[in-house]
Amino acid sequence: MKEAIELLKKNNLLKIIDDELDIYLEIPHVAYVEVKTDDSKAILFTNVVDRKNNKKFDIPVLMNVFCNEKAVELFIGDGDKIGNEIQSLLKMKPPTTFSEKLSTFGKLFALKNTIPKKNKGKGECQEVIKLGSDAKLSDLPILTTWEQDGGPFITMGQVYTTSLNGELKNLGMYRLQVYSDNTLGLHWQIHKDSNHFFHEFKKAGKKMPVSIGIGGDPMYIWCGQAPLPIGIFELMLYGFVKNKSAQLVKSITNDIWVPKDNDFIIEGFVDPSKMRIEGPFGDHTGYYTLEEEYPFMEITAITSKAKPTFLATVVGKPPLEDKYMGHATERIFLPLLKTTAPDLIDYYMPENGVFHNLILAKIKTLYPGHASQMMHAFWGVGQMSFVKHAVFVNEDAPLLTDHQGIMKHILNRLNIDDMLVTKGVVDALDHSSPKFAVGGKLGLDCTGDEIAELGITLLEDNELLERMKAITSEVKDLKQYFTDTKNPIAVISVEKTRNQKYLFEDLKPLFEHIKVLIIVESNKNDVNNSYMLVWRVANNIDSNRDLFIDGHTMCLDATNKNAFDNFNRRWPDDVDCSKEVIESLRERKIIDVSDEFINKFYL
Repeated sequence: MKEAIELLKKNNLLKIIDDELDIYLEIPHVAYVEVKTDDSKAILFTNVVDRKNNKKFDIPVLMNVFCNEKAVELFIGDGDKIGNEIQSLLKMKPPTTFSEKLSTFGKLFALKNTIPKKNKGKGECQEVIKLGSDAKLSDLPILTTWEQDGGPFITMGQVYTTSLNGELKNLGMYRLQVYSDNTLGLHWQIHKDSNHFFHEFKKAGKKMPVSIGIGGDPMYIWCGQAPLPIGIFELMLYGFVKNKSAQLVKSITNDIWVPKDNDFIIEGFVDPSKMRIEGPFGDHTGYYTLEEEYPFMEITAITSKAKPTFLATVVGKPPLEDKYMGHATERIFLPLLKTTAPDLIDYYMPENGVFHNLILAKIKTLYPGHASQMMHAFWGVGQMSFVKHAVFVNEDAPLLTDHQGIMKHILNRLNIDDMLVTKGVVDALDHSSPKFAVGGKLGLDCTGDEIAELGITLLEDNELLERMKAITSEVKDLKQYFTDTKNPIAVISVEKTRNQKYLFEDLKPLFEHIKVLIIVESNKNDVNNSYMLVWRVANNIDSNRDLFIDGHTMCLDATNKNAFDNFNRRWPDDVDCSKEVIESLRERKIIDVSDEFINKFYL
């Protein structure tokens, strides 16, 4: 951590805030605002307090360590270069000449660094050892990020687990809820390796050892969220990228091995026969994830460096720190994805599509139905199986990151007949699906030629809005996008009083002027804010329920679902900042943001 902080300083990527700030809302809100700015930086908070418990910490808090693309490159490296190295390994053939043998030997010899090294004795992470009742979570500056959170959460915890027989190891990143000084909730989801290990211990009737690292090399954080195949220990990726083995030491009270340079290690055991309600928590979807039962660990030890730094992140509405981490992951794992989808050229998961909710993919189209085949391949591959909405374009399409160019390309090729609507697994955090972890999938095949004109007559925004209002008072505002394409998009905001399928039916007289209609609610959305509209729509629709089609007109209902929609789950609230805290921070000149900025990102 100290090296990371110095590296951030050297590259003008660190802000140091010495003002007294609270672990309850204040510190997370400052970080949340900072990471949304154009020139965002990491922040080191040096004067950390817990006003509720009248406590002052001598431990600084570091946030937004992956604050932009430059920071990611400093700590991880060039994603494209690393991806190319992986690709060269995947394509490695038996050498035929002496020079090829030398090259192959060099590559294979370098792979020795992928194996983590177990060290004897104690590490820097064990300079201070607290056992039993002396190991208190309240001694750590653990943040409460949002008003509706179930309590304080560790957000940058590196969770180390092992299989029952000890052969498989895993590093995962999960949110960790503080219940008491010695009890910590573990939000490992049903699809994660840790959960598979958990069920092994449960079946055997044994307690499961868990150790949690905080801090150390920021690379551990990225490795913990990397979409590696099941059974591959994430610290092997650390060794491959850094070209040096991760250095481990044994935990004090269990048999888990952890990086010796972590700032903190929290050790303990999980009783698989016991569960506890976890949440709610304002998560990276921009919504609160609801209360569910999850395992928890009883803490046996907390060890640390003599002068540690506490690392944390903030999640909520985009853009956030995961934007930059996610883009690095895309580049590095493209070659691995190509092993399952060999005709894939590139892919892109926009952060305002919350990554798993929207993917754009470019392929080399070889035959009719190729894109549909690729959709099924994506939905069957590891974490790609969680993707809700997939759009495929041909190799002649613009860069996927050219937002305007790629949208025009897609809309000029969008054909209702080339849509695939199906059902499958979705992320456990998804709130819009009618059932937990199972929901609609929508695939768009836009690999073909431009479609023919379908003869709609465009109206100006004001005229189309007035005609809608003449039909129903539900419609409050309207804006049209990409009117120069074959599929213009009309976004309307409504005051919802019924199932929106009935509104769609009522608006049929206007379908001669509309190709794509998107409905959002007026009290939470600005039809002129395209960035946050993508966020709202990608989050809020389930294609099996919210897609309506009539002739050449399609509609997506991105309103919050309720009894009008026969939606039986509880719809969560948006993750919103506390207005009082934001105003206090502005008055104290700790943050400098305009009302326009607050509205732009739906703070």
